[in-house]
Amino acid sequence: MIAITIENLSYTYPSGTNALSDLSLEINQGECIAILGSNGAGKSTLLDLLLGWKKSNSIALFGKQLSTYGRKELGRTLALVPQTEQYNFSFSLLDYVLFGRSPYLSQMGTPSEQDAQIAFDALQEVGLGSYAQRNITDLSGGEHQLLLLARAIAQQSAILLLDEPTSALDPANRKRVLNILKGLTERGKTILFTTHDANLAYELATHVAMLKNGELLAYGTKDEVVTTSLLTTLYGTELTVCQFGEKKLIY
Repeated sequence: MIAITIENLSYTYPSGTNALSDLSLEINQGECIAILGSNGAGKSTLLDLLLGWKKSNSIALFGKQLSTYGRKELGRTLALVPQTEQYNFSFSLLDYVLFGRSPYLSQMGTPSEQDAQIAFDALQEVGLGSYAQRNITDLSGGEHQLLLLARAIAQQSAILLLDEPTSALDPANRKRVLNILKGLTERGKTILFTTHDANLAYELATHVAMLKNGELLAYGTKDEVVTTSLLTTLYGTELTVCQFGEKKLIY
């Protein structure tokens, strides 16, 4: 089943700056897609469009136009893990992750014991279960990023969007996040993440879409796309891809 269809997508800011030009992608359910490109390539704009924060009639989710989704329906379909998020109030980690259950609650409804268990299980999955009652203002930057991932996991959406998912993580938590995301892909979740790190794209993704100046430079399996010639074209500087067994190192 096709999870995300993007057809001839273009977006221009009110200032006249062209962010995306004639972008077309089909992403199947259960694939993990890296949107790879340098700063200003259009990666963040694409996420905003997929979330409906910027409007377009060129995106469909599971065959249904994105613009026709209601708020709760979209919340059950898409979840976002941003790079960071500002806290306006103090919450425990468990209460914060419970916000991920909002698409399933009736108006003015309160979370059930089942919702609380789902939220706690999500904290456990990212390694924060023992901190469930800790105040979110006491977290480190890396723990904060894990908390955002836990909230998205608790949302139980079919599609997970991530913006630079390992940018604030130490090596141990980076490995934890990669293992979690690989496990989610194996369980059928569709994942799309933005990154400028070609090594991360190759390590995590099943497919890679290269964006350069708002245009699609290349799209295919990671072995088809993560090559010396394409990476050198993408970043405008000479890069080398070395193969070590089933792994690649880009430098």
